[in-house]
Amino acid sequence: MQRRDFLNGVALGIATSLAPSSFIFGKTPSGKMDKSENLSALAQAIFHEDASYPPSLLGLRGSDNASYAFAHLLRDGEKFDFKGIEPSAEYDLVVVGAGISGLAAACLYKEKHKNSKILLLDNHDDFGGHARRNEFDFAYNGARYNILSYAGSESLQSPKSLYSKEVAGFLKRFGLKIDKLAKGFDVGFYQKMGLTRGVYFDKQIFGCQKIVIGNPSKMVSDDVPASLRESISFGDFVAQFPLSEKDRAKLLELFTAKKDYLAHLDGSQKLVYLEKTSYLDFLEKQVGLSKEALKYFDGISDDFSALGIDAISCDEARESLLPGFEGLALDEDFASDSADTSAYEEPYIYHAPDGNATIARLLVKYLIPQIAPKARQKMEDIILAKFDYSKLDSPEHSVHLRLKSTAINVENLAQGAQVCYAQMSHMQMSHVKEVKIQKVLAKKVIMANYNSMIPYIIPTLPQAQREALSQNVKTPLIYAKAILRDWRSFAKLGVYDFYAPGMPFARVSLDYPVNLGGYTHESSIDKPICVHMVCSPVALARRSMDLHGMSAKDQARVARHLLYDLSFDSLENMLRAQLGAMLADSLFKQEDILAITINRWGHCYSYSFNSLFDDKKAFERAEVAARATFGNIAIANSDAGHGAYVHVAIEQAIRAVGSLS
Repeated sequence: MQRRDFLNGVALGIATSLAPSSFIFGKTPSGKMDKSENLSALAQAIFHEDASYPPSLLGLRGSDNASYAFAHLLRDGEKFDFKGIEPSAEYDLVVVGAGISGLAAACLYKEKHKNSKILLLDNHDDFGGHARRNEFDFAYNGARYNILSYAGSESLQSPKSLYSKEVAGFLKRFGLKIDKLAKGFDVGFYQKMGLTRGVYFDKQIFGCQKIVIGNPSKMVSDDVPASLRESISFGDFVAQFPLSEKDRAKLLELFTAKKDYLAHLDGSQKLVYLEKTSYLDFLEKQVGLSKEALKYFDGISDDFSALGIDAISCDEARESLLPGFEGLALDEDFASDSADTSAYEEPYIYHAPDGNATIARLLVKYLIPQIAPKARQKMEDIILAKFDYSKLDSPEHSVHLRLKSTAINVENLAQGAQVCYAQMSHMQMSHVKEVKIQKVLAKKVIMANYNSMIPYIIPTLPQAQREALSQNVKTPLIYAKAILRDWRSFAKLGVYDFYAPGMPFARVSLDYPVNLGGYTHESSIDKPICVHMVCSPVALARRSMDLHGMSAKDQARVARHLLYDLSFDSLENMLRAQLGAMLADSLFKQEDILAITINRWGHCYSYSFNSLFDDKKAFERAEVAARATFGNIAIANSDAGHGAYVHVAIEQAIRAVGSLS
């Protein structure tokens, strides 16, 4: 049996056997199947969708099937005939990939070479990579609404701690003001409204349905200060868990005792243990949690890592502020070699209404000023600026951003390089081979797309570099958005942010309270709001099959195949069923959902070093080898730095442009 057939078979099995089954099949609490066409009819009646303006589109977003069509054909060995094609244009620079790294590279090159002619190619129907916006423009109950949200890249991660002077300076030059981002975040808004965090325990998983409000747990990248977070004590919090008295006692000890669970090891042995032991093994074997108590942690790392606790080390768990490590009693010398948690304790408040799409829009505005001629090169202007996508690829401009265009071959020439790409308009999968291939010439090329695709696009790369590039296996993730006609149901329960262990969407929260650049967050519970929901496909796979012993990369591969086998209808019904169950004790009705957008990212988080499966020195050697400049071709993207962060994407753009100078 071929691996691909095996994986497809697994995914098909998963799709029919996820527990609880009602959530994958999309049944409402009454047992009836929700019909997506009913929701679509309602959405079409009140929402303004414009095909020429991709952020306004509902339904399946992120990376849809069409965006991957040519890349998957190339991966599967499809041969494209481009040798006889004459070049249609010449450019100073061609950038493959119009995410933040590709856009940053183009901006940096344009800064150095004012009169340069630049082409950016991207296989999606929108720019920004993962940093894209969802824009919900609609009329409801006699009022007009324009709700902004983020399709992927969410916020700036710890810019005061992690950002170099070069990255901070880059963002400032192009109009992003980090301090203004922080001031626009209304810290404590929901607490002032009488809402707090809560945990949803589902009946099919824990034996009874229950919501415990007032979660006092620390969170990695937390926007809520401790003074507002601790609404109840851990004792009162854990006492309400639907678990046995023994399990509750064990969990309370874990959360509060600051016990050294590794007291039998010396300092150096502790470091090795933290690096080479999964958080699951630690909780099971050192803390002594039962299988029932462990269910509480099924989903705890879905948002930040997109992996389960079986695939993250104790070091990563400690870095993510998960409990169990405050009593380790590491000597100062050993503590300095262990996970540094300080950066991730910086307030997570550097967030624009559309997430990091604001950065992408600022960069596009710099490259193509005509896209929003009335807006200044400032964050405050760009948030509500109307972008005219017809200006992205106008012949009269020096920079062309060409969407729905997949690079299929890049090769060095004696002078410069050639780039062949397939551009699609209304592409149908059955006619993909009939699409015309185009060729352009470039003095320099920057590959700012996924590392794993580069060896297929540049077949003449040295074998060692090809192998190094293929080692970055991205982890899939879903960011779903539901527009509710009001949020009285959340207010009635007293919760604005749910952790839902064992559920498809482990994180369910009302949108961040940000007021910036003329955009205002909704303050009335009677008005529409966006609900953000996070689903890890790895978690879906893990609940259906035994992933024990699989590396993080293999788990990501299995989960990606699962994700591609799930239709939008299945994902939508899963979302609706979970919201219906979670909010069953409130005023919520299915009709409260006005629209749903599923941002499906088959290749989401860039792979980062995982001490459970990787050798540190070999990993670092491969990272450097993968991003080596090859003739007139340089490599950017966050994969080149093995980190799923904005600052990594920009750092790699700076390096790539510098290597071509």
